[in-house]
Amino acid sequence: MNISKYILANICHPPEYGKVEFINHALIGLDRSGIIQFLLKPTDATYQEKLKQAKKEERLIAFDDSKLILPGFIDLHIHAPQWPQAGVALDSPLYDWLDNCTFPLESKYSNPEFSKEVYNNLVDTLLAHGTTTALYFASANKNTSLSLAKICAKKGQRAFIGKVVMDNPDQTPDYYRDESSQSALLETEDFCKEVEKLAQNTLQGIYPVITPRFIPSCTDSTLKNLGELAQTHNYYVQSHCSESDWEDSYVFNRFGKSDAEMLKSFGLLGPRSIMAHCVKLDTTGANIFAETGTSIAHCPISNAYFANSVLSVAKFQRLGINIGLGSDISGGFSPSIYDNLRQAVIVSRILEDGVDSSLPSEKRGKANSRITLAKAFWHATVGGGQALKLKLGLFKKDYSFDAQVIDLSTLPTYGGFDNQDSLWQKALYLTNSPSIKAVFVQGKKVYQNQL
Repeated sequence: MNISKYILANICHPPEYGKVEFINHALIGLDRSGIIQFLLKPTDATYQEKLKQAKKEERLIAFDDSKLILPGFIDLHIHAPQWPQAGVALDSPLYDWLDNCTFPLESKYSNPEFSKEVYNNLVDTLLAHGTTTALYFASANKNTSLSLAKICAKKGQRAFIGKVVMDNPDQTPDYYRDESSQSALLETEDFCKEVEKLAQNTLQGIYPVITPRFIPSCTDSTLKNLGELAQTHNYYVQSHCSESDWEDSYVFNRFGKSDAEMLKSFGLLGPRSIMAHCVKLDTTGANIFAETGTSIAHCPISNAYFANSVLSVAKFQRLGINIGLGSDISGGFSPSIYDNLRQAVIVSRILEDGVDSSLPSEKRGKANSRITLAKAFWHATVGGGQALKLKLGLFKKDYSFDAQVIDLSTLPTYGGFDNQDSLWQKALYLTNSPSIKAVFVQGKKVYQNQL
């Protein structure tokens, strides 16, 4: 067994849905590609032998008990060009927010220097918040979308990136849209080929993604052609589905069918498809998602602003739909998946308990809707990995060693709250960027906290 690096640390991960495993002094062996080859506990028969070998070969990276290693987080929904407007205009309706704030900003990404400045800062920020894998909407500009891919490749973040397609003149401004359905398809094909070429020399992986903004932004022919392109090349697909009352109504008025039904008819749903939001997904739509293997990117912060509803995570999970988490920058103001997993727990409790205190408790909410912190942890890690069809989110043989090093000394762990059960909960509820001391992607350190 060719082991190039050994990690000795206290680790925590969610091996099953709703369960958390905490291992003190775990010894992890990585191959040259940063893939886990073994994980040993101190009680395992070969533990001491392997530890001695690691020290002798001087290939051991050891973390003391003041550090806790968590899996890197997976953000399944980021609008990279919207980073400069994070926290702005969130009181506006979705339609106005797009027309008056978002589209004018995204149109600026024809400027290469502006694009590089924003994208460099965004990727640095996400890594500093423990996001090791990101699924990005770039802009409608092919060239600067490619620059985002190059930045992610250079900085070591695993990234899935799509050049946004939007060619419907009825729903997009004349200053910011694809020139035609044909040009949209050609530029998407070119973009995918360029990213695949870049990926040949990118260890952690850079992947092209077919990215119709959402049905309202695209013409019928474009949606059909993108679906065929995705199926021909087995590309990933991302878009929005049933995000709000407005979007849902628009699609039904245009086609007489739901968002999910139309996305399926255009060939845009499948095992490598990730649809954001989905709060208005009905029973028919949920069954389509389950049948096609389509995943949901749950964006609990942005949903509070633009979705007009709360995603019923527990219900959809029971129906067999895979769910990961997304920040939805900038509909969501925070770049932190920590903030989003906390919000996922909070909104699930609100959904179950209800909000109208004038109603009796039994009529106030939706029963069996809450999720636990452990389940939210799973969605932030394993759920994202399953959506992307990669072995991510766990410390387990054949999985990528994507990890974030949490400094427990920055958290209030005194007064008897220093046991395993307290520590992982405190880490998830209280960690912010200053508490993250280092981040690894596929065994390579890609972020070091200098504070």
